[in-house]
Amino acid sequence: MNPNKCVWAQGSTNEEHYHDTEWGVPQHSERVLFEFLVLEGAQAGLSWRTILDKRPAYRAAFDHFDPVKVSRYNQQKLAALIQNPDIVRNRLKIQSAVVNAQAFLKVQQEFGSFDKFIWSFVDGEPRQNHWQEHSQLPAYTAESEQMSKALQKRGFKFVGKTICYAYMQAVGMVNDHTVDCFRHEQLNPTP
Repeated sequence: MNPNKCVWAQGSTNEEHYHDTEWGVPQHSERVLFEFLVLEGAQAGLSWRTILDKRPAYRAAFDHFDPVKVSRYNQQKLAALIQNPDIVRNRLKIQSAVVNAQAFLKVQQEFGSFDKFIWSFVDGEPRQNHWQEHSQLPAYTAESEQMSKALQKRGFKFVGKTICYAYMQAVGMVNDHTVDCFRHEQLNPTP
């Protein structure tokens, strides 16, 4: 018998696998936190499915999301990325990955880790939501708005309040699985 899943996860194999193994799982790896920062920015105006399908190509193109390496990309590397048909070839989004890598490294220096900084917006603990239906999920919250302002102040790009909320969902800062989804209970330590 197949378990109940969030409605959005039933569109493709990639979405289902991502939903079942990653979405809403608390992430504290600096590399993973940077990866989702780049991917969520790339997703702006597109479907998450598009980005998931291109994710392996993004990992290869962006040095497996090593922020030190990405922060050093020069014009020649940027030109090559813009010609790469396997990623979203939007100049501003590609340039933002480099800008965000540089800002990411500054945050690490300031706070000791990006993880410590980013998780402070939820006091270090995932918010446990209890949505009955997918339509109840907000596009953004007060926390994602605060995060957006703090990131923009530090020079990050493609970090609006809606992108920040999608980021919070992706890295497990919020549990937005609907209550009928099998992952909701798995990711809620105090049901």
